[in-house]
Amino acid sequence: MDPKNAFIITLILLTIPDALICRVFAEGVTFDEAKQLRDEVSGMFYHAFNGYMDHAFPRDELKPLSCEGEDTLGGYALTLIDSLDTLALLGDKDRFTSSVEWISKNLRFDINKTVSLFETTIRILGGLLSAHLIASDYSTGMRIPSYDDELLHLAEDLARRLLPAFDTPTGIPYGSVNLLHGVDENESKITSTAGGGTLTLEFGVLSRLTNDPVFEQVTKNAVRGIWARRSKLNLVGAHIDVFTGEWTQKDAGIGTSIDSFYEYLLKAYILFGDEEYLYIFQEAYGAAMHYLFHDPWYVEVNMNSAALVWPLFNSLQAFWPGLQVLAGDIDPAIRTHTAFFSVWKRYGFTPEGFNLASFSVQHGQKSYPLRPELIESTYWLYKATRDPRYLDVGRDIVSSLQYGARCTCGYCHILDVEFHKQEDHMESFFLAETVKYLWLLFDLAAGPDNLVENGPYKYIFSTEGHLLPMTPRISLAREHCSYFGAYCKNSNFRPTSYISNDGHHTNSSSRFQRRVGSTSYVTQYGFRKSTTSMSGIIKGLCPGLTHEQMYGLSYVASPDMVPQEEPTTDHVENGGGQSQSMVVLSDSA
Repeated sequence: MDPKNAFIITLILLTIPDALICRVFAEGVTFDEAKQLRDEVSGMFYHAFNGYMDHAFPRDELKPLSCEGEDTLGGYALTLIDSLDTLALLGDKDRFTSSVEWISKNLRFDINKTVSLFETTIRILGGLLSAHLIASDYSTGMRIPSYDDELLHLAEDLARRLLPAFDTPTGIPYGSVNLLHGVDENESKITSTAGGGTLTLEFGVLSRLTNDPVFEQVTKNAVRGIWARRSKLNLVGAHIDVFTGEWTQKDAGIGTSIDSFYEYLLKAYILFGDEEYLYIFQEAYGAAMHYLFHDPWYVEVNMNSAALVWPLFNSLQAFWPGLQVLAGDIDPAIRTHTAFFSVWKRYGFTPEGFNLASFSVQHGQKSYPLRPELIESTYWLYKATRDPRYLDVGRDIVSSLQYGARCTCGYCHILDVEFHKQEDHMESFFLAETVKYLWLLFDLAAGPDNLVENGPYKYIFSTEGHLLPMTPRISLAREHCSYFGAYCKNSNFRPTSYISNDGHHTNSSSRFQRRVGSTSYVTQYGFRKSTTSMSGIIKGLCPGLTHEQMYGLSYVASPDMVPQEEPTTDHVENGGGQSQSMVVLSDSA
C-alpha cells in the first residue's frame, strides 16, 4: 500500500469522532449488553487490582491462588505502576491520586538490583511517564493539584540508571543492567531484537519532557545498529551479540524475541513524526509479508535464505493484525485475526505455541499467561471496521477469562490450555493491557466516554499498553518549518558538498556527515525542492526519486562489525536510472 494512503488511514483511525460512525452490534449484543460487558470488564480489573493491593502490595506481582505477593522485577510495586493509566482510563480519580502520591513518596531506584532493560522500560518507565502526563494536565480531567512532576523525576532517574546498558560497540544495549552499579562484567552479550529495539517510545518521550536528547539518541542508535545488520532480504534475526554484531539466532519471524521491534518502528514514526522510522518499517514490513506470510499464518524462516525453520503460531504474533490496522493494511489483518482466534476457540485460550503442521499445541508451549495481544488486535479491528464479529470475539474472551482464569484473589495463568489447569501467578500486564483493551472494545461499542476516545489528545499505546499522548511537546518537538515546503535551518548539520540527481556538483542539495557509535549510515539525496523532516534530516519531495532516496537512510555497518556474508556497501538507483554509491553520514560536532 502507498505509504501516504496508509498514513492517512492511520490518522483517520486516531482522529475520527465516534459520533460520525454508525453503531453496529454483534448478533445478540445489544447496546445495553455492550455496556454490561464493559462494566463486567471493569469488575474484572478491580477484582485483580484489589487482590493485588490487599494481598501483594508493595511487592511486584500477585500470586492469585495463594493470595500472596512476589517480587519478579525489581521489588518496587510493579503492578501498581503498571496499572496507573488504567485507573485513569476508568475514571477512578481517587485511586489514581492515592497511587500517584504513594509512588511519589516511597519509590526509589538506588537499589542493588539487576533488572531487565526491556521489561523495566516498557512497564516501569512507560507507566511512570504515562501517569505523569495524565496527572500533570488539567485537560485530561485527572489532574492532581498537589502533583509536582514527581513521577517525571523518578522516570528520569530510572532512565539514567539504565543508560550504561547502551555502552556497547554496536550501540545495541545489554539485556540487563544493575540499577546501582551498571552492567556487570559477566553480563551476557547476547540480547533479543525486541529487547534492543523496543525502547524508542519511552526514551523518546522522556527526551522531549526533559529536553535532554541523550535518551532518544541511544535508543535510536540501537534501532540503527540492529537494522544495519539485517540480511540481504531485509530480515532480522531473533538474538544478536551486542559486541560483535553477529546474529546468534538467525530465525526471522514476527513473534517471540522480534515482535515489538516492528511495532515500535511504526509507532515511533506516528508519535514523533520521524520518517527514518517509517522508511525502516516499510522495508521491514515488506520483507515480513513477502517471506514470513503464508496466508493467513506467519512462519519463521532463516533470515539469510528464507528457508522454513518453524511452522509455528506463537501467541505473541497476535499483536500483528492490530499493527497492520495502524499501517492501513486491513485485509490481511482480518484474515490473520480470524485464523488466530480459531486457535482461541479451539482451546478457550491461545497456547504459547501452536504447531501449524500438526494443528495441535506445541509440546512445552501449552500455557496461556493472560496475554493481551489477541485482544489488542480485536480492539483495533473493531475500531477500524465496526464489524460486529469483533464484539463476539470480545465476549468469548471475557467468558474464557471469567470461567477459566478467575481465581481467589485475581486471575491465574493457565498452565495447560487443553485442561485449563491454573497456575499461581498474575503478570502485571493483565491490568496494564489485557483488561484495558477489553474495556476499550466494549466502551467503544456502547458509545465511548473515556480519555482515549474523547480526551484532549490522540494516543499511541506502548507495547505495554501505556497511553502516550500526541501533544505538541511530544509530537512536534523537532518541527522547525512554519509551512509545508519551507526551507528550514538546522544548526545540527552543516553542508560539506553538493550533489544533484545526476551526481554532478551543484548548489541545489546538501551532503552531510553523521556518525553514531561505530556504525556508519549512508544516504544520497537529489533535490528539486527541499524541506526539513521532524528528525532534522534534510530531504526532498522529488518526482523520479525512489522511496529510499526520498524518505530514508540505507544503512551499512562498519566492516569490522559485519559478518562475512553481509555486504558492507550499498547502491541505490538515482532519479536518472544510474547506480551510485551512497554517501556516508555522521554526527557533526
